[in-house]
Amino acid sequence: MNQWYEELFTNYSKSYDNEPFTMGTLNECNFIEGEINHNKSIKILDVGCGTGRHSIELAKRGYTVTGIDLSDDQLNRAREKAHNENVIVSFIKKDARNFNFDKEFDLAIMICEGAFSLMETDEMNFQILVNIKNSLKSDGKLILTCLNALFPLVNNIKEFLNEEGQLISDSSFDLITFREYQKFSAPDDDGNLRKLSSNERFYAPSEISWMLKSIGFKTIDILGCAIGDWSRNKKLSPNNFEMLVVAE
Repeated sequence: MNQWYEELFTNYSKSYDNEPFTMGTLNECNFIEGEINHNKSIKILDVGCGTGRHSIELAKRGYTVTGIDLSDDQLNRAREKAHNENVIVSFIKKDARNFNFDKEFDLAIMICEGAFSLMETDEMNFQILVNIKNSLKSDGKLILTCLNALFPLVNNIKEFLNEEGQLISDSSFDLITFREYQKFSAPDDDGNLRKLSSNERFYAPSEISWMLKSIGFKTIDILGCAIGDWSRNKKLSPNNFEMLVVAE
């Protein structure tokens, strides 16, 4: 039986590209470029690349990018877009829980819950971080966004997501596991409205720091962020739905 995220990302690639949360790609890539000092010689790994919005934009700017994802539908759309933009990106089908490029990359990005936070268990999410660490060179860097566990403590997730245009019919947050359970509707590319039940993991900043340090990252900066609004000057607050993590 497929997991909810496998169902969601089937026949959803064109709809995905029109979602409000995809509109910040250019400014997010500006931040990524700043973090690597615009060094075009580095190799970038995009984990959970989806339809390739960050991969393709970075390739257009002259970077060598490999994108991995579990969804054939998303990857096919990414390859189509890259072809139309006349850029070369290596898009490969891989499960983020099971890959190892053996220190091939200088930078890994994992944006907008690209695999991480979606998995059914904490162990699976942790394994994704381990796989990324093993795929980075010794001086490599990781940039990721993940769900901020401080947010549900002071905000109503259902109201927030419905205001963002999502169709949430039921939502509950478990204070013990930091998992959000939702029932929601999502249109596929044929206009059919599918009803799905999700289970996503929110993370406390201290958890993220501990996990990354435990696998060998030395410097971890945790910042606040919003769609297309990434900055080293943006402090994390309970009103940030996501947090931006930069680890070296």
